[in-house]
Amino acid sequence: MNVRRRARADVQELWWRLAIVAAVVLVAAAVTIRRRNARQAPTQPRGSVPSQLDRSDFVSPQKPWLVVAFTSSTCATCGDVSRKASVLASKEVAVQEAEYSRDRALHDRYHIDAVPALVIADSLGVVRFGHLGPLSATDLWAAMARCRDPQLPVTECAAQTTESPTAPTNESPHSS
Repeated sequence: MNVRRRARADVQELWWRLAIVAAVVLVAAAVTIRRRNARQAPTQPRGSVPSQLDRSDFVSPQKPWLVVAFTSSTCATCGDVSRKASVLASKEVAVQEAEYSRDRALHDRYHIDAVPALVIADSLGVVRFGHLGPLSATDLWAAMARCRDPQLPVTECAAQTTESPTAPTNESPHSS
């Protein structure tokens, strides 16, 4: 009888060990699957302006120049940037404010994730000047003049496509 009890105890101990090993394997498998399904961080830089626009997405695609101010109603400085841009409107320059709640499709299409964002694009939609954050009227008008100046090479205008020395607001147009 003692031998049978001992054999039964050995079998029970073996089953317990197998159950523990199986549980460890299941936990390891679950962790591995969860890691594989985790979303990776985006590789696209944040807080950047687009480098190309489809002119047919915006007003007056026939005009040689386009100024777009990407804004949001929740942004404190956006209205100021938009007002400064609106002064540039002329026979040769189309100006459009793309406000997030009204023009969300444009913000999504061009991956605008910080406002205010302002771009100056040529007739082909190539962004020749881009800026994030507050912008003085003098700097904006000078950028437009550089872009339109036939004496300057295109790279002179493009060289100015940088972020503001003043920190951008980085306000997300998605906040409420």
